[in-house]
Amino acid sequence: MAAGGGAPEPRVLVCLGALLAGWVAVGLEPVVIGEVHENVTLHCGNISGPRGLVTWYRNDSEPVFLLSSNSSLPPAEPRFSLVDASSLHIKSLGLGDEGNYTCQEILNVTQWFQVWLQVASGPYQIEAHIAATGTLPNGTLYAARGSRVDFSCNSSSRPPPMVEWWFQALNSSSESFGHNLTVNSFSLLLMSPNLQGNYTCLALNLLSKRHRKVTTELLVYYPPPSAPQCWAQMASGSFMLQLTCRWDGGYPDPDFLWIEEPGGVIVGKSKLGVEMLSESQLSDGKKFKCVTSHIVGPESGASCVVQIRGPSLLSEPMKTCFVGGNVTLTCQVSGAYPPAKILWLRNLTQPEVVIQPSSRHLITQDGQNSTLTIHNCSQDLDEGYYVCRADSLVGVREVEIWLSVKEPVNIGGIVGTIVSLLLLGLAVISGLLLYYSPVFCWKVGNTFRGQNMDDVMVLVDSEEEEKEEEDAAVEEEEEAHEREELPKEIPKQDHIHRVTALVNGNIEQMGNGFQDLQDDSSEEQSDIVQEEDRPV
Repeated sequence: MAAGGGAPEPRVLVCLGALLAGWVAVGLEPVVIGEVHENVTLHCGNISGPRGLVTWYRNDSEPVFLLSSNSSLPPAEPRFSLVDASSLHIKSLGLGDEGNYTCQEILNVTQWFQVWLQVASGPYQIEAHIAATGTLPNGTLYAARGSRVDFSCNSSSRPPPMVEWWFQALNSSSESFGHNLTVNSFSLLLMSPNLQGNYTCLALNLLSKRHRKVTTELLVYYPPPSAPQCWAQMASGSFMLQLTCRWDGGYPDPDFLWIEEPGGVIVGKSKLGVEMLSESQLSDGKKFKCVTSHIVGPESGASCVVQIRGPSLLSEPMKTCFVGGNVTLTCQVSGAYPPAKILWLRNLTQPEVVIQPSSRHLITQDGQNSTLTIHNCSQDLDEGYYVCRADSLVGVREVEIWLSVKEPVNIGGIVGTIVSLLLLGLAVISGLLLYYSPVFCWKVGNTFRGQNMDDVMVLVDSEEEEKEEEDAAVEEEEEAHEREELPKEIPKQDHIHRVTALVNGNIEQMGNGFQDLQDDSSEEQSDIVQEEDRPV
């Protein structure tokens, strides 16, 4: 090198290049890492104390002069400067600055120091791609349950970054899906609700240790598993009908659309599925349809229908209660939808008074059946018409029930009267039989003779009775002669009683006695008929 401070001669650089090549091959040089657009300082050895003449070279195919402590030698670029009279300071690093650098120091002896500079870049513009089912208006991604989702992540970096995916479910810690230097994509084949959460792609520059990450929220949606349900009810505190539609079990909540059937007139659309209708919008038999839809299907949606019906009433028209007793009035409502409100009223005044539960009035309701029980019936207070009313937005129905309150019936007196009438009737019938029938008398004698206890029953004709019968026959003949113009009266048949003995159980003798009695009766009847045929 010339004393005047000129540029190093070529032969010196050639020798320097050969020497540096050997050092590079050995790989003993320290490594300094810098980043693009940043500044870096390369130190000339690890020597403290006064320094000699320092010159910096860049080792490419051949050494390139960069900077010297000799002030007469300007730096190769303004970006190069000396720090502490020995270290090379490079501003605004670029990727082209990466390589081997050599520091030559001449102080008593000449020393060479090798430095390897690596320039890192990035990661910049990290992008995560999730191939999901769809995107919400706010940019949030969602996937349908059971679908496949592909994940990939890209970033510009030098050297290429290490990519790592992390997953964090709601209210849980993060977990890694693993990292890879060559593969930065993966797929989830069957998405499920437990895979809903935040997915983070992390890109790490292994040289500079700088990293960047991007987090994407992924929701997992699924429709309800069952059919929707809808119903109608009267709104509390108002004369309006509330239509309610529910389709539970899905995520997120579905959309509800109420329309009139037929015609398709839109009643309302909301996320709650509840609509309020005034009485003017209702009529008996009118139908309303709830059409539901979900963000992940089915495309045709699902629906249910409600039909508004007026009430019908059924009750007993009349009831009876005894004074001091209890009575129950029953009212059955059918066909009403939504269920009607049942009231009990007395129509003693205008407007009719609604009966309220009290110690004398007990009102119970089971579904659409209502009962009114009246305790301690009073003719003055309780007798009259009662009204069962069914109130509905599509009609009001009423039915009247007449309650009659009577004095208690004397059961003992009724029974006594019936018995007296029966006895009186029996007496009359007996008198008629005695008046129109022959007079007869039975005498029964039972004698017990001997110690063998033989039974003897004797039927004896009374001479007095026979005489009375003969006198009666004579009187009848005389009366017949006196009443010639009147119809002839047939004399009553005389009964001839014979003695029949049943001695010691002799059945044959008893039979003979009956036969003789029948023969005599037949002969007597023939004589009477012949007597009637004779002119009087």
